[in-house]
Amino acid sequence: MAGRPINQQRRDELLDAVVGYAVEHSFAELTWRPLATALGVTPTTLVHRFGSKEQMIEAVQTRLRERILTETAPPADEELDLPAYVRRVWDRVADPVRAGEFRLFFAVYGQALQAPESFDDFLSHVIADPVRAFAAVRGRQSVQQATCQATLVIAVLRGLLLDLLTTDDRDRVTGALEAFVAGLEDGGPGLQA
Repeated sequence: MAGRPINQQRRDELLDAVVGYAVEHSFAELTWRPLATALGVTPTTLVHRFGSKEQMIEAVQTRLRERILTETAPPADEELDLPAYVRRVWDRVADPVRAGEFRLFFAVYGQALQAPESFDDFLSHVIADPVRAFAAVRGRQSVQQATCQATLVIAVLRGLLLDLLTTDDRDRVTGALEAFVAGLEDGGPGLQA
């Protein structure tokens, strides 16, 4: 006898609620019973919708990753150079309202590195998706140059975001971001078109 089919719309609604809970309460508090109580469902409902806790955490991270990529994607109807695109992404990720999302992102990232077999989908996208997005804004660069530059941009943005989340020193971190963007505008070392 097969189990009940999963209602995808209800799962998506529940996933958005789980994301909200995880952002507010942290990765460490993402356990079945308290989560189910907070969302007004049973732990069995969560297991039915998500499977294991690791699958639920990966679903949460996938949803966050999709939101970030959607909200920061280069607009199809306007031409955006790389420095402007980096600023656009930074404005989104450094927004204090988003701090909980990125604390959760880095917590899941750490967990994924500890147990890669449980987070293979997350790990296969966490670098590839943003590299693809930044490399798409490549101007006259070759694909190889754009990919190299995108890798550097991602490393800098994530490093600065970790710094900001750790220190809350917005002026210093934003100053460093602006220095990096100025290097992009000037075609700094390793960044020539």
